[in-house]
Amino acid sequence: MATVYNLARHDRNGEFMNPSLQTLLQAVDADKSRLDTARPLPLHTLEVLREQLTLGWTYHSNALEGNTLTLSETKDALDAAAVAGEPSRERLEAVNHRDAIRYVEDIVAGNEILSAQHIQEIHRLLLKGIDETQAGRYREHNVPAAGACPAPIDFSQVPAQVAALIEWRAQADKMHPLARAAELHTRFVKIHPFMGANRPIGRLLSNVDVMKAGYPPAIIRGEDRATYDYALEGACTTGDVSALTLLIAEATQRTLATYLGRLGSSD
Repeated sequence: MATVYNLARHDRNGEFMNPSLQTLLQAVDADKSRLDTARPLPLHTLEVLREQLTLGWTYHSNALEGNTLTLSETKDALDAAAVAGEPSRERLEAVNHRDAIRYVEDIVAGNEILSAQHIQEIHRLLLKGIDETQAGRYREHNVPAAGACPAPIDFSQVPAQVAALIEWRAQADKMHPLARAAELHTRFVKIHPFMGANRPIGRLLSNVDVMKAGYPPAIIRGEDRATYDYALEGACTTGDVSALTLLIAEATQRTLATYLGRLGSSD
């Protein structure tokens, strides 16, 4: 029997969900049901999809943060193509994001409950070889407002606020997974636990929720950076996560289409 989620309300203020967003979530759920019917997929199909999505996920997530590698250059980095000298920061960002995806997959496969240790390990993986002094460590200084959200909380409150985030997540099972993913992403970015890489971690954490619920990952495209920035800013400043939920739902729908499109070519 399909899980029935609370689609009527979606945000922390109990605002009614935009009807068009509700329609989109229902369409995404219908696509997921089609995919569920076809599961388990052939192992070869899953391997091909995993490599394809890892590349796209890495490329687009890094592009959202200003990484200038092309898709083919990102593939070269992930394939460990030979380059002269030490790898650039952008190539390290690609490899590190791939490793963070693998870690997220392990969390999902083990059905592990989200913890502060998970969050810190994802940060460590993203900054490996880039900033070892900060990798995996909560910030020890206050930071000014920057980007999408207002000035973050005092650094001394970070551990307690991360713990509160994890507690909130444990009690939010009645939310639709994609709306919950948007809320989780927003709450995490507002805390701003680290000196850097908070937005990529927010997207990875949101996909832990998405994938645990049986959806393929939501891959927000690099070309949607302005839309993403606007949606995240709105979510942070007003508490209305509908625009960010819409973006995540559209991204999930695209990935579902990729899966469903492979079914006809499966052996």
